[in-house]
Amino acid sequence: MLDKQLFALSGIRQTLTVLAGLTLGQAFVILGQGYFLAQAIVLSWQRQPLSHLTGAIIGFALCFLARQGFNWLKSRVADRFASRNSQDLQQQLLQHTFLLGPSLVAQQGTGNLVTMALDGMPEVQNYLQLILNKILNLSIVPWVLLIYVFFENLTAGITLLLMFPVIILFMVILGLAAQKKSDEQYAGFQAMSNHFIDSLRGLKTLQLLGMSRKYADNVYQVSEDYRKQTMSVLTIAMLSGFALDFFTTLSIAVVAVFLGLDLMNGVMPLFPAMVTLILAPEYFTPLREFGSDYHATLDGKNALTAVNEILAQPVPEQQTEPLTPWQADSQLELHKVAVDYDNKRHLEFDDLTVRGYQKIALIGPSGAGKSTLLNVLGGFLDPAAGSLNVDGVALTSLRHEDWQSQLSYIPQSPYIFAASVADNIRFYQPQATAAEVDAAVATAGLTSWLETLPDGLQTRIGEGGRGISGGQAQRIALARTLLDTQRRIWLFDEPTAHLDIETEAALKETMLPLFANRLVIFATHRLHWLNQMDWVVVIDDGKIVMQGKPADLAQDEQYQQLITKLRGDFDV
Repeated sequence: MLDKQLFALSGIRQTLTVLAGLTLGQAFVILGQGYFLAQAIVLSWQRQPLSHLTGAIIGFALCFLARQGFNWLKSRVADRFASRNSQDLQQQLLQHTFLLGPSLVAQQGTGNLVTMALDGMPEVQNYLQLILNKILNLSIVPWVLLIYVFFENLTAGITLLLMFPVIILFMVILGLAAQKKSDEQYAGFQAMSNHFIDSLRGLKTLQLLGMSRKYADNVYQVSEDYRKQTMSVLTIAMLSGFALDFFTTLSIAVVAVFLGLDLMNGVMPLFPAMVTLILAPEYFTPLREFGSDYHATLDGKNALTAVNEILAQPVPEQQTEPLTPWQADSQLELHKVAVDYDNKRHLEFDDLTVRGYQKIALIGPSGAGKSTLLNVLGGFLDPAAGSLNVDGVALTSLRHEDWQSQLSYIPQSPYIFAASVADNIRFYQPQATAAEVDAAVATAGLTSWLETLPDGLQTRIGEGGRGISGGQAQRIALARTLLDTQRRIWLFDEPTAHLDIETEAALKETMLPLFANRLVIFATHRLHWLNQMDWVVVIDDGKIVMQGKPADLAQDEQYQQLITKLRGDFDV
């Protein structure tokens, strides 16, 4: 009955043992509560003095308090287990996402992963909090009460025993339907999350092309589909709740009829009939609670399944053979490399050699494979085929600690956190001194801007860079990179794509002097950068179609045609 994936969680067996012991104690307390209540009612019916009822009343009160104590202890144990494991799962998910890199993000979608890591974890925690106690209640409490009822009244015991599997069978049928609808709803939620993130990312482009209002219909349709899926789940949840209440009430009514007939015929005394009638609703209570909370736990179960599917994806092992730090005479060779993900080949080329402190431009149409090549060079994607060699060391991929420790990566839209400018700059180097931060700020060209701010480096900026321009965000990212002076390899993925020409020109003036004594690999659509590059790699349709020095390539007619095409795309 327990979800198999729960047994993979840390401390599950110890937690189940403790909860089972507490549940067994609670079952006997519930039995005692019904026993003393029935005794008090029978004594009252017999018109006994209050002094004769004192023992039964005290016994009932003690059992009631003990029941609440058991409930509190069980909730505490389940809450601590759920909180600890949901936090562990979140850390494992983040670590696994980092290790698998952009290939996982491309496969799952940014919105889905963000939603899973943030909103999914509270759902998992809620699932773990509820499911363990509900299942143990269902597995222990009814059977303790049923054994006692059998000794008190055989007919009532048989009635309760027969009705239990009938109700469970009906609930299983509804549960399967609810699971199917919930799976569809969760898939719709994932699609809506990815769609929402994609819409936000492309909002500026949609506005520029005058398509934002038209695209709003698409956003509406996705959200409307999710609303309908949610309503389908709620419909089944309400139906199953009604059916469960109906059948349990009917079962109790049948028991009451048999007990009433036996009392009228003088077959049994009042006390056994009363205690059986009091315990009958308690017998069905765990089943009703499990049914009512089942739908509340489905989202958590789906989220846990999705997290475990990601954690099950194997992480390629890093090679441990040491690499020397990148120097002026270092060399990286890539031969017959092919890159696959999403069951599709995205990049394939014969040879690429990177030497020393070159400045290399990657150019080509959008979707040609520039970012894929950058991800390979950064060790974020592993080639499906081919060989790589760094200073004579053969590698299967660049997912190597010595290689990646030398890299700095600056994307199109570097992430800015809701913190001070200084904290954002120190993000990768939290121990950096004030003097080191000031030097990075000056080199990145942020000094004049910071002088206009009332609190300077301590000025807080909004999440995602709200309140600052794209150029300022790029300069903060550049300052982050400059704090670590040991990193000699810089990867840029169109860092000026969203900047206006004036801002880009100012940023370019800042960046070019910093390229000295570094290997710089620069993916761009902005062709004016080519004049400052030592080597140009042209990528088209997932292949390196040509490469060489800018001056040499300028004489090639095919290269000129491609440049004309790229310039036309940029103008559009």
